[in-house]
Amino acid sequence: MRLSSDVSPHRDATPVTSALAFFFLLTAYYIIRPVRDQLGGAVGSTQLPLFYAATFLAMVLLTPVFGALVARFPRRRLLGWSYSFFIVCLLLFIPAFVAQDRIGARALGVVFFIWVSVFNLFVVSLFWSFMADVFDSRRAREVFSLIALGGMAGALFGPMVTSLLVGWLGVAPLLLISAVMLGMSLLLLLRISVQHSNDHAAEQPVGGSLWAGVCELWSRPFLRWMAILMLLGDGVGTLGYALVADYAKAHLTSAGVRTAFYAHIDLAANLLGVLLQLTFSRWLLMYRGALWTLVLPQLVNLLLLVMVAIGGHAQWSLLGYGVPLLAIMMAGTRGFMYGMTKPASDALYTRVPRETRYKGKNFVETAVWRFGDVAITTGISGLVKLGVAVGGIALIGVGASSVAAWVARKAAMSPDLAPEPGSREQPTGNENLA
Repeated sequence: MRLSSDVSPHRDATPVTSALAFFFLLTAYYIIRPVRDQLGGAVGSTQLPLFYAATFLAMVLLTPVFGALVARFPRRRLLGWSYSFFIVCLLLFIPAFVAQDRIGARALGVVFFIWVSVFNLFVVSLFWSFMADVFDSRRAREVFSLIALGGMAGALFGPMVTSLLVGWLGVAPLLLISAVMLGMSLLLLLRISVQHSNDHAAEQPVGGSLWAGVCELWSRPFLRWMAILMLLGDGVGTLGYALVADYAKAHLTSAGVRTAFYAHIDLAANLLGVLLQLTFSRWLLMYRGALWTLVLPQLVNLLLLVMVAIGGHAQWSLLGYGVPLLAIMMAGTRGFMYGMTKPASDALYTRVPRETRYKGKNFVETAVWRFGDVAITTGISGLVKLGVAVGGIALIGVGASSVAAWVARKAAMSPDLAPEPGSREQPTGNENLA
């Protein structure tokens, strides 16, 4: 059975095991993320539309494949096959990075950028779909912040491992460490699945059409709002990523230095995420619900983008070091996304059917996300060619963040969400923010 709020945390170790599994998963990802980003920094933002277009095409091709797997195979087998595939791929990439200088940053960057993006979106999305299968809505509000905190610890540990070891071992051996971390995550998730195998309905294949994720986007208001919120939030994140890539290309010349630079940004973003989890996010989610937990990060993004629009390429002095304002903006937006937005949105998915939880959620967080990447990076590249400065691009992000705050409210109050346990009525969509 799915874990309800009646299950004592002292008698159930699933939240702790889940948090540990997420720790290993995000450690694996954040070890290789700076490796991917240094390839983008080597070529600059002008090549990002190519990277994102290729990734979007991969997502479109893989979406029906994922839908077919979810429809036909139990979740335990789906977890095992998916994670094992990515572990093998990590090992196969090691020789390519040994020969990075001969292959070239652009050629290797396209392939690895696609693969890491697919890894991130499918593996992390599958993890949270599995969590939404294990916990009910009220229990999710209690433990998802704990689980996300475990992931944030991994998101801190991964960049630390990368920044400490890249100068000593080089880039290629980091992939082996990442593969070991992902294997540890898989073992823990399979253990959770075995422990809850008495829930026969949850262990059965989801069934349905392999295109159900696409169809549900049009039939479910909640998914539509989440897709729009994803596009707007991704617009802010991709805008920052493109501007920082241009900064890295202009100021950082070697692969090792770029890898360390991006690892430091990830470390700062994830420290902020951990701080939010420890001090504010769980309280806000439990006592004010998902509404404000979704809206507040959009308002923070707006403020950070206003700062960039005014300051541009300026540097701030932090602890005696000059830090680009762009890097601060990038770390801030990411920190609030992972420390506040993600636990809230994942908790909302406990209030939708299993097919939506797996297929609809996955489609929004893969194909929709990468479509936004293509459109946004192409638009930014065009604006740069037209001579639009950093401040002008940041003002566009200000507008996107303003709309995102309104969309976040609509998503959290969507009428097709199941009522919270103990609630007599479904949300009507007419409640006030307060």
